[in-house]
Amino acid sequence: MVSSFGSSMTALKAFGTKMEVTANNIANVNSEEFKKSRALLKEGSNGNVQVDVDRIDTPGHSTLTVEGGQVTEKEVSNVDLSEEFSEMIVTEHGYRANLKAVKAQDEMLGAVLDISG
Repeated sequence: MVSSFGSSMTALKAFGTKMEVTANNIANVNSEEFKKSRALLKEGSNGNVQVDVDRIDTPGHSTLTVEGGQVTEKEVSNVDLSEEFSEMIVTEHGYRANLKAVKAQDEMLGAVLDISG
């Protein structure tokens, strides 16, 4: 039971990190030349959840602006808000599911202690 509790706790931390990465991408959607990041969850040792954060180097769209009478080309961020909000919904559901698992494990442990005490 303790190992499943540990797995759920590492999953909660991993989903928190994934949400932070998504929030950073959304916050920088209008930053010039910003490159988004992706958090990938994977199974680690002993069934724990690990998160790898990678930067996505695809170019953003180019825009033309006029500054001081000269036309300049600028690259905007490569963040797609529809993709980020979809990721956020999936991340939220994963976080909630693991939170419920922790709560259920806590209740079972409490019941076992009540029975044995």
